[in-house]
Amino acid sequence: MSDIIQLLPDAIANQIAAGEVVQRPASALKEMMENAVDAGASQIQVLIKDAGKTLLQVIDDGKGMSSTDARMSFERHATSKIRTSQDLFAIKTFGFRGEAMASIGAVAQVEMKTRPHDAELGTLICIEGSEVKKQEMVACGAGTSIAVKNLFYNVPARRNFLKSNPVEMKHIVEEFQRVALSYPDISFSLLQNDMELFKLAPGKLSQRIVAMFGKNYQGQLVACKEETPHVSIRGYVGKPEQARKSRGEQFFFVNNRYIKSNYLNHAVSNAYEGLMPSDNYPFYALFLDIDPSHIDINVHPTKTEIKFDDERTIYAVVRSAVKQALGAHNVVPTLDFSLDVNFTETWKNDESSKTEVSQENSYKKFSTPTFRKQDVSGWERMFEQNAIESTIDSSRKAWKQEDSEEEMMTFSSKVNNEAELTAAKEQIPAKDDTGATFQIELTYIVAQMASGLLILDQQATHERILYERYLRQLQNTLGASQQCLFPQSLSLSPADFALVMDLQGELNSLGFVISEFGANTIVINGMPADIYINNEKALFEGLLEQFKHFKSELSIDNKENLARSLAKKSALKKGSKLNAQEMVTLVGQLFACQNPNYGLSGNKTFIKLDLNKLNSFFFR
Repeated sequence: MSDIIQLLPDAIANQIAAGEVVQRPASALKEMMENAVDAGASQIQVLIKDAGKTLLQVIDDGKGMSSTDARMSFERHATSKIRTSQDLFAIKTFGFRGEAMASIGAVAQVEMKTRPHDAELGTLICIEGSEVKKQEMVACGAGTSIAVKNLFYNVPARRNFLKSNPVEMKHIVEEFQRVALSYPDISFSLLQNDMELFKLAPGKLSQRIVAMFGKNYQGQLVACKEETPHVSIRGYVGKPEQARKSRGEQFFFVNNRYIKSNYLNHAVSNAYEGLMPSDNYPFYALFLDIDPSHIDINVHPTKTEIKFDDERTIYAVVRSAVKQALGAHNVVPTLDFSLDVNFTETWKNDESSKTEVSQENSYKKFSTPTFRKQDVSGWERMFEQNAIESTIDSSRKAWKQEDSEEEMMTFSSKVNNEAELTAAKEQIPAKDDTGATFQIELTYIVAQMASGLLILDQQATHERILYERYLRQLQNTLGASQQCLFPQSLSLSPADFALVMDLQGELNSLGFVISEFGANTIVINGMPADIYINNEKALFEGLLEQFKHFKSELSIDNKENLARSLAKKSALKKGSKLNAQEMVTLVGQLFACQNPNYGLSGNKTFIKLDLNKLNSFFFR
């Protein structure tokens, strides 16, 4: 039998490794930016074209590389960070595996220029599909410039799986933000198609957050700091009232490395318990400094997941630090112990307010310290005033006379009094006044049927009606719009702006009229005609947050997501009062839907109580 096992060629092995490390343009950008930080750069510039599919370039002013190091950086498992196995437990840099550049070079055309600060000439290396096409000396600036062109040009199947440009750009912006947040003392800039999205000057963490996410974050940041022998925590958390429907702006850094941890995220959410709705997510950017020997970062190809040797302690410290920060900044409601809560003693010391309490009476009299019982000795003089006051006084006199009588009063039953029954029937509203439909607790609608009762959840019902209506509008592009009397401008984060530009066609189909207005700013000129508008900006921001929430939770296309999101944000809520005609209209519209039985969350929109069911409650 002949041998069939053989070593893979380096090019194929690198392409396989690239499948884990380089999943999309944002993955390549992350690796290159982290290398620039490890090189000691003070300025990092990122250039993007065609959402990274055509060009991804990172320019830094770090220490640069010699010609030999430049060539070795594209070899697999070549690294300057690891010498012995013990070094794996003392890693404080980003890269250490030596896979990133080799993987990028296997699936793209890469051009690298690098020069150490003490050298006169630099090195130019051009690589295509793991093959070195050119290496020569060249005049260039100190530091390193890496340009990745035509990503996945030799793996068309992978390129076909890339999303639209706005979606890929959103991922790029997210990776850029994570690295820029972890090192606020480094200057960062991001240009997309020669348009500047970010220009971040070095400064404090709070300044970096405001510069990155907008000025509205200035008033919502709460400083968080905790020092323990095991771990140190620093950073900022957001106020509960600023929480959003999506968890996009939540950042954990361990030794300045961005990580994803559902366990630690639960610790932060637990600290906010009772301060915001359970489906909202607060902003936070928390930095954990811990001895590298207590963590393992070598558990995921992209190094976004790590292991702690004592997760419970980390959880408790994070939760305690956030809870303490919220309390120290008066975000958590507290009792004001400076007030005199000993009401009884105050009352007793006020001689003018003392009142005898008769234990024999069935009703006890009570007067507060600020209450003064008025003198009614001269009440006869009230007769000298006008007729209205005379009537009032007569009523008071009658009340006083009745109150003075101590004999027990009895009342005859009116059950068999036909005259009283007739009068009572006249007080019952006619059917035409109430209709066969009414509300319970402003939450449920009860409708009468020929065979029983129909009970509807008004919010779930309206969501189902609106969802199917908006879905038809998106499919047929028939959405009507009403012009805003005063167009509203809305500043967005770069990621949200890219998302809105990607959804502009679908938004127009729903009735939104949106135009671009400067960098990351849009103007809302029109809204859907069938939506009650109270605040255009709040509705649009809520729609975006709901869209991002569904995007992360559900695998649905943009049209269905938009229809769901707008239905959620514009539907009637619990507590909304409806008149009889509105309730009848809702019932009719629900049963005109294709799927009237269930709401958007999978819950029932209505239940039926037929006569047989009603009879079962009363007869055995």
